Formats: sequence, structure tokens, C-alpha cells
Amino acid sequence: MSLAQRRILLGVSGGIAAYKSCELVRRLRDLDAEVRVVMTESATHFVGPATFQALSGQSVRTSLWDEQAEAAMGHIELARWAERILIAPASADVIARLAHGHADDLLSTLCLASAAPLYLAPAMNQQMWAHAAVQANLATLRARGVQVLGPAAGEQACGDVGSGRMLEPHELRDALLASFGDGALARLNVVVSAGPTFEDIDPVRFIGNRSSGKMGFAVAAAAAQAGARVTLVAGPVSLAAPAGIARRIDVRSAAQMQAAVLDACAQADIYIAAAAVGDYRPAEVAERKLKKQAGADMVLKLAENPDILASLSAQPTHPFLVGFAAETHEVANYARGKLQRKGLDMIAANRVGEGMGFETADNALTLYWADGEVELPRTDKAALARQLIAHVAERYKTARA
Repeated sequence: MSLAQRRILLGVSGGIAAYKSCELVRRLRDLDAEVRVVMTESATHFVGPATFQALSGQSVRTSLWDEQAEAAMGHIELARWAERILIAPASADVIARLAHGHADDLLSTLCLASAAPLYLAPAMNQQMWAHAAVQANLATLRARGVQVLGPAAGEQACGDVGSGRMLEPHELRDALLASFGDGALARLNVVVSAGPTFEDIDPVRFIGNRSSGKMGFAVAAAAAQAGARVTLVAGPVSLAAPAGIARRIDVRSAAQMQAAVLDACAQADIYIAAAAVGDYRPAEVAERKLKKQAGADMVLKLAENPDILASLSAQPTHPFLVGFAAETHEVANYARGKLQRKGLDMIAANRVGEGMGFETADNALTLYWADGEVELPRTDKAALARQLIAHVAERYKTARA
């Protein structure tokens, strides 16, 4: 991976997450990017400009009223210099000022004066992140083409737990890397489905499975890092959208997932079916909570869910299809059977149960295609996803040659 001679303007606004931006500068410089830093006045109360100057090797700008720099219209020079502008952390205040077109400090002025793509990495208290005003401002910015990276969920400096944590430096680096479209999937549209599906029994109960969505989200992130424009169709999971994906569609049931996937795949080059879609659903959904009857068994009649991969494969034209097979035994036989039966281009098989597959931080896969296979040994899911994407890219190019 390289960002050699790529020009990144990093804006740092006020927030405790500013300390992470120091690591971000180092990671960007490790990939040979040219980095210049602009700080708001509030940001300087958390990290000193000298720190960013030492890490970037460039002087740090903090004011629109720097007489020496502005003698040569320095803010316009910076605006023209940048190929990408990333604000990390992006505070609620900065988001609001950008949404309303303010230009009352150097950072907001640069954003208005530059034609470079703008990326925001929000960081704030979970209640603030959820506020309707913040979400409305973000919707406005997204409509203008601004890319919002994160935030993640977890513990916060204030002691709260929830969404609002700034993404980690390596995630932001990878999102910028992918934005230049130099990867193995550059200029391709990729759809990834991830997570479980839930099928309602009544307003209280449902049938589901143990998929956490971590593997599918890692695959979506890896595809974005490889330069693809990624649409992620996600079942009911508590995971933040990976950095760099173009679109996330949240669904609950198998039927909803099928509708979303078929719609997204109309313009897709590759579809990776990493979701654990339920095979069955209740034939009828009760309008009221079903009550327990003492001494009586409950019989639940099930109906078969649609087969998303098979419905795509049956179409005259369809994307390159990558399936997943999670099995408890005879993994190779079941995976190869599914590959042939559903007309897939590739299938990724893994054993589940006994600490493998679902609800784990790592995994192992065996990839099968018509005339070959390869083992991907057990490792963390992010690393495994990158290996998978490399093989998908190779097989896609071979199939389309």
C-alpha cells in the first residue's frame, strides 16, 4: 500500500480524540503521503501544534489571520494544494458550521475554497451524536457529497457508552487509501451482505441465528480498501459502518435482505454473500403476543425463505457471485455442492461451532471455485477478509478476461 506524493490536508477540531490524529499523521506518513495540518483554536487546547509539526514535517496553521502566510493568500494555496481534506476529529460544532456554510476560521474557509473531496470523522458524546440537529447537519453534508467515516461505538472519555467514538487511525488511513482507487477492485461496484436475519413470530419473539456480522463487515471494509465502491446490506447487528463504504442498507428479515440485494446488484460487478440468511420463517406472524398455555406444546409452522444467491444466479446477467458456507461437518462436500447447485463463481467455506466462526474475533476459510481451491489459515477476521478480497479480485479478473 502506498500514498506516495498524495496530498492530504488534515483538519483537527476540538475534542479529546485529537490525540488519535497524531497517530493518524504518523500512519499517513508511513505510506509516504504529504500531510499538512490545520487546527481550530479549540483543538490547540488538547494537542499542541508543535506535535503535529514534528510528525508531519510541515508547519501547522491555526489562524486565518496569520499575516506571513496570508500575504501570499495562504488559505487559497492550501485549498488548491489538497487532494483530500479529512477532518478528524470532526466535532458537532465543526459539522454544524460546515453544514451552514460558515467561513469564520481557517478550516471552514478552506473547506469552502477547495474542490478536494471532504471526509469527516465525527467524535462526540453519544447523546450529542444522536441529537436531531447533528443528524440533520450530517444529512445536509452527505447530500452535498461529503463522506462521513464512522463513528464507532464503545466507551467514551466522558464515561458514557455508545456511538460517537472517532474511528481508529488505521481505519481512517485505509479509507483515504481506498478513495484514490488504486486497489485491486478499483472502479468496481461491490455488494456485500452481512449479519443474521430475524424472522418475527409475534411482536415480541423472533427466529434468528448467532451471526455477529463481524466477518461480513470486515469483508466490506477490505473491499473498500481495495478501491471498490461498496454497498453493504446489513442484518440486525450492533456494528458501525466500516470506513470508506459508499452505502449501508439495514434490513431485518430474509425477504427484506433479498429485496435490498437484488436492487443493489442491478449495478454491481461482484456480490459477496457473507450474511447468515435464515432458511425458514414462521408461516404466519401473530399480531399479538402468543400466550403460554400450561401443559400444552406449541407447534410453529415454518415456510421456506427465498434463496438470494439462487435467484441472482438464475438471472440472464448477474454479478460475479461469491457465496459463504458455514457448516458443522463435511465442510468441503457441502461447500462444493452449494457452489455447483447455485451456479456460484466462488464459495468461502468455514466450520462453525466449538469456538469457530460465529461470535469469534478470528476465523479460517477454504475457498473453492470450479477448478481450484485455497486454504486461508485461522487469523483475525480483518486480515482474513483482506486475503479473501485478494483472491476474489484475482478470480474476477480471470473470469472476465
